[in-house]
Amino acid sequence: MICRLWRGLTRPEEADRYVEHLRRQTLPQLRELPGFVDASILRREVDRGAEFLIVTRWQSLKAIEQFAGAEFTVAVVPPEVQRLMIDYDRSVRHYEVVE
Repeated sequence: MICRLWRGLTRPEEADRYVEHLRRQTLPQLRELPGFVDASILRREVDRGAEFLIVTRWQSLKAIEQFAGAEFTVAVVPPEVQRLMIDYDRSVRHYEVVE
């Protein structure tokens, strides 16, 4: 099992809109992909806005590659999400789940 981690920072007034985007568009699409296991949306308020850590779990790196492409460490951030962000990771981190 592999966890894929991505961080983004929204403007305060865009935080709820970003969560709705995840719930209505991103997560339903991910659930249709072979090898996708689940996702967590972590949120904390910071001085500049709302910081999110998105953790998705996948059965393998191969499954992630089928989702993200050959350069699977590059973040997949649709233009509509980019517009909500003050800052966001351009690359993701992958961790093998040990336990």
